[in-house]
Amino acid sequence: MERYAAELVALSPDLLLAGSSSIAVNALRRRTATIPIVFANATDPVGQGFVSSLGHPGGNVTGFSNYDPVMVSKWLGMLTQLAPPVATVAALYNPATTPYAPLLLHAIEEAAPSLAVVVREAMVKDDAEIEIVIAGLAREDRSGLLVLPDIFNNAHRDTIIALTARYRLPAIYPFQFFVAADGLMSYGIEIAETFRRAAAYVDRILKGEKPADLPVQTPVSFKTAVNLRTAKALGFTISPTLLVAADEVIE
Repeated sequence: MERYAAELVALSPDLLLAGSSSIAVNALRRRTATIPIVFANATDPVGQGFVSSLGHPGGNVTGFSNYDPVMVSKWLGMLTQLAPPVATVAALYNPATTPYAPLLLHAIEEAAPSLAVVVREAMVKDDAEIEIVIAGLAREDRSGLLVLPDIFNNAHRDTIIALTARYRLPAIYPFQFFVAADGLMSYGIEIAETFRRAAAYVDRILKGEKPADLPVQTPVSFKTAVNLRTAKALGFTISPTLLVAADEVIE
């Protein structure tokens, strides 16, 4: 990532677009304070120092956040709408690729008591540690997995989904593509939509506007997806209320 960022900045482009990795944004920021940078999927742009504030970025960086506090309670709530409901949840992430984890974990811990759920961290760095977490959870009564939005989890989604199937463990994911790959259920933004919105900022900046004057925008739409085939294989029933609210149901 650092090498690619250096190569791109050396080309002196009119603008740089950073995708879904905070690592990419940081790598670009370290190399230029003048070339405009638009990010399409940042979880905590203020906390990570990308911008001074959401309303007034104040530098050469702006873009679109993929996080809204409502997501956290929705993730936990969906796990409690299974039969049997989940009571213990492990939040899975790699600390090396999730610098914004404290924001998410704090929100999760605040939401958990109202849903009668106990939450703990599950930090991993490779496939072997993912299996240790999932195997351990599966030995606990009414346990489930919360897969945080993390480039590591995205890249290792086949492993995570396969292990939850092997150990018959329910899991909630942040993006629909996990469910399309046989994950149980997901709630989160539509990634393609954030890139479409980012294209508008790219256009405005290339026409003369400054990133410092374009506020960071938060998500405007979310998608719920459920895989009934996976639910049946795991031995769980999904509540009718959740199924009615789902945007996509895979049967």
